[in-house]
Amino acid sequence: MGDSFAVSEIVEIGVQIEINGRDFYQKAAEKTKDFGVKEIFEWLGKEEEAHISTFQKILDSAHKYEPRGAYPDEYFSYMNTLAEGHVFTKERTGLAVSRNTASDSDAIELGIKFEKESIVFYEEMKKIVHDEDKTLLDQLIDQEKIHLQKLQVFKKDL
Repeated sequence: MGDSFAVSEIVEIGVQIEINGRDFYQKAAEKTKDFGVKEIFEWLGKEEEAHISTFQKILDSAHKYEPRGAYPDEYFSYMNTLAEGHVFTKERTGLAVSRNTASDSDAIELGIKFEKESIVFYEEMKKIVHDEDKTLLDQLIDQEKIHLQKLQVFKKDL
């Protein structure tokens, strides 16, 4: 497959995204002086922690699974491109990014970007996982949309 990913590797990227999201939100909660913003970041950190567990379940069934279709290599290459563009796919970037935010507004903007990128990545991931895992991904996507909406409300209030 060359530079492309296996299904389990793509799911592992999902795990890494959630770990970095958790770390980002936890650090952002520590940095803020605003109680409301602190509360939302703490809640989002806990949500991302729960998502890590969900991805672990998906990962358990993803090993040795190859997607159906005529061009899996091209699709994996596309997923590689999506992953490279995501802010939180590399280890420990959640903490690093949160340290570099200058304000609550910056942190909220980054959270919005993170949630949007996650939704797109997980929507695409649904095309390559087992059918029973698609329901789990749909639930995660719905939760990410709720996170996005909450962050957008806070953005308006700042």
